[in-house]
Amino acid sequence: MKTGILILLALILVPDSAWAQAAFPNISLTVGDGAGEGGGQLVTGLKVLFVLTILTLAPAILVMVTSFTRIIVVLSFLRQAMGLQSVPPNQVLVGLALFLTFFIMTPVWQQVNSTALQPYLAGEMTEEAAWEKGRMPLMGFMLAQTREKDLGLFLDISGTPVPEDQAQLPLHVVIPAFVISELKTAFQIGFLLYIPFLVLDMVVSSVLMSMGMMMLPPVIISLPFKLILFVLVDGWHLVVGSLVGSFYS
Repeated sequence: MKTGILILLALILVPDSAWAQAAFPNISLTVGDGAGEGGGQLVTGLKVLFVLTILTLAPAILVMVTSFTRIIVVLSFLRQAMGLQSVPPNQVLVGLALFLTFFIMTPVWQQVNSTALQPYLAGEMTEEAAWEKGRMPLMGFMLAQTREKDLGLFLDISGTPVPEDQAQLPLHVVIPAFVISELKTAFQIGFLLYIPFLVLDMVVSSVLMSMGMMMLPPVIISLPFKLILFVLVDGWHLVVGSLVGSFYS
């Protein structure tokens, strides 16, 4: 599993020119009676299976351990608060969330690359040492965004004793605690985004009722005003700036 994650990071971080010097082990398939080599072939097959499994789960891994979750949930809340069902389309929201994730996570990836991945590819570090070095920057990012209450929840459920150093926390405890902390933060931001649009809907509805236009849906009238308000206050600049800034506060 550790080898698969290291290969996944290499695919993301290592430029094409560096692959010529990479020190990955060669895997060859041969046909023979396999006498005396059954154990070695089994271990190699299991390693290949683990690597393929990690690569298959790569999108879910990248989503769960990065800032992507908070960003895409907030952008979805924003679209619903404005009353827009398919504008911007899902492809645009996901693309924006991905590039914002790359922007936010770049310092973390650079630290992983310099402290763990490059020494491992150069043969200066073992797989276990590279794993320990490489997970520390990512652990630091997740723990900085994780609430102690959520972390304590999964420590209690799993029966894991509280370590003296947070760096010793297992990933199977940190990742779900990080995810539910991100969801809570995203819902809080989404609630704040809903308030101005909700007030505008109430004002438009009250005006229509006072004019006797009770059969006219308020959403039809309030939608243009929401768009004008969002454009006038430079909404995308404010939302994206607040989202990115929330990871550095």
